[in-house]
Order: sequence, then structure tokens, then C-alpha cells
Amino acid sequence: MTAATPSTGRDWSDTVLNAYLAVFYAYLFLPLLLMVAAAFNASPTPSVTDWQGFTLDWFRRLPQDQRFIQGLWHSLIIAAGVIVIALPLGLAGALVLTRLQSRATTSLYTILVSPILTPGIVLGVTTMIFWRDTFGVEAGLFTAAVAQASFIASYCMLMFMARLQRQDRALEEAALDLGASPVLVFRRITLPFLMPTMITASFIAFLQSIENYNTTFFAIGSSWTLVTEIGSRMRFGLSPTVNAIGVLFVALTVIAAVVWVATRRRELARRAAG
Repeated sequence: MTAATPSTGRDWSDTVLNAYLAVFYAYLFLPLLLMVAAAFNASPTPSVTDWQGFTLDWFRRLPQDQRFIQGLWHSLIIAAGVIVIALPLGLAGALVLTRLQSRATTSLYTILVSPILTPGIVLGVTTMIFWRDTFGVEAGLFTAAVAQASFIASYCMLMFMARLQRQDRALEEAALDLGASPVLVFRRITLPFLMPTMITASFIAFLQSIENYNTTFFAIGSSWTLVTEIGSRMRFGLSPTVNAIGVLFVALTVIAAVVWVATRRRELARRAAG
């Protein structure tokens, strides 16, 4: 037997890698493509095999569905509340962990990250019970926002920690030596340095809040969001209007990603030119 040449082995490995990538992307995007196609099918049940003609009726019906519209409004309110709560909490935790020189840092880090590993059902139920029994606050949009922020703040904290670990602390020390107060140092040096991460963390927190179901369902009481309303209707059968909502979310996500990438490229180009 003759040994395979290096070029033959490389061609074989490239073929396997390309096949794997093809299967991976098909697994990732094929359900989305089928969902998009079903949203334009006139069939009363989501399908791409039983094609009954192209239609936009499912998109036209969305503004007429008050439960969906009200659920979307609730989702946006909760997402805004999560950003307001989660960003300061995440930033505070990141500052403590990156500035604190103590043996307790590891234990504190474990405690602050633990909400990410806690099941959403537990977070939702415990938040609802705590605010109801301690402060008499009934389950609603407020408790849903607090429950979501309890674990989303941990994601924000990890992002802020990654950014702070790259910061040149000499700038802060120099400002303090020149007589600046800690508040002024934070406002003029640390906060501008963290601004890109704050924007990214806000975007991530918004997406995490909008798509969350488990925590929201058990913390929101009799109210509802867009996601929980979709989940409730799924028990009574599929509807193409859900596919239409999915298409809109995919389109908005793609547009936001394109705008973000274009903005970052312009910023990098401006820095390189300057």
C-alpha cells in the first residue's frame, strides 16, 4: 500500500470540514427559512409542503390582534426596565470584582454569577413571592422586570469585567494624584472607557428580555408579554401569524446587526484616519 500524499490528506480533511459546515448551517438556518416561507403561505396552518398560494394576510392581521400588540408593548416596557436595573447592577459587580484585592473575590464572583445557572422557573417564582409577601406588590410587569434583571445583570457584569481588565489603571491613578475626586475619575475616565460595552450590554439585555419565557411566565402574574402570549396560543394549535411575527423579528435583528457592523467599521476607519 502506498501512503497518502500530504495534498491528498489535506483535500480529504477540507472535504470533511466543508461537509460539516454545510450540515451545521443547514441545521441552523433551515428551520428559519421554513418559518419564513410558511409566513407567506395562504394555508391556515403553517406549512411549506401544502402550498396554497402567496399571501400577506398574516402580516395584515397582526395590527388587528390587540393581545399581540399589548403583549409587545409590555415586552418593551419590561425590556426598558431590565436595562435600567441590570446595567448598574452589572457595572457595580464588575467594579467590585476587578478593584477588590481580597481572598473573598472568588467566592463573591461565584455568588454574583450563580443567577445565570439558576432555572428561570425558580427566579420567576421566588421573585413573585418575595415582592408579594414582603412589600405587597402583586405580580406584574415590575416583578417580571426584576426577575429578568436578576440573571441578565450577571451577563452585563461579565461583559464589564472583560472590558475593565483591559483598562490602563495608570490613567485613574494619575488623575487621583492630580487631585481629582473618585467620582470625577469615574465620570471622566472610567465611564467613557466603558461606553462601548454599555451600549453592547444594553443591546444584549434587551434581546435577553424580549425572548425570555420561563422567568417571565412565572413572575408576570395575570399580565402577559408577546412571548408568553405566543406560548399560550401554541397550546391551541399553530397559527401563521406566529410565523409572521418570527419573520419581523428576524428582519429587525438582521437590520440591527448590519447597522451595528456598519457603525463599528466607520468608527474604526475614523480612528485609523485620525
